Amino acid sequence: MVKKYVVRLNGDEREMLHGMVSAGKAAARKLTHARVLLKADAGGPNWTDARIADALDVGVRTIESLRKRFVEEGLDSALNRRKQVRPSRVPKLDGDAEARLVALACSEAPDGRKRWTLRMLADRLVVLDVVDSISHETVRQALKKTS
Repeated sequence: MVKKYVVRLNGDEREMLHGMVSAGKAAARKLTHARVLLKADAGGPNWTDARIADALDVGVRTIESLRKRFVEEGLDSALNRRKQVRPSRVPKLDGDAEARLVALACSEAPDGRKRWTLRMLADRLVVLDVVDSISHETVRQALKKTS
């Protein structure tokens, strides 16, 4: 069977991957991907996908997708995880809502209270129609930000 995506490492790439594997000072996934690329190298051992899968305890599909990513996107993309395209969840508080929260937290506490609680702040944000609903934990995290 002819492979659609053939891994061809140049000398520098091969040397870098050998150094990474021999040092063993990277994430396990990264080291495994480096080993797969070294075994799949057409200029090196050029093992079959099934043999690589047995030797390194990875799935054949993993090897196929790794070959494809290496050929189409390069070595860095094959070794490192992709960044998430979109966040898993849309943040409840954008910049404007967060500014309103900080202003509210810095204002006078309601009558009979010495200071605002996180739950009171969350309830007030809902009453003021800043957000539809919000957890006191989200309020805590927004106020705790230091960066």
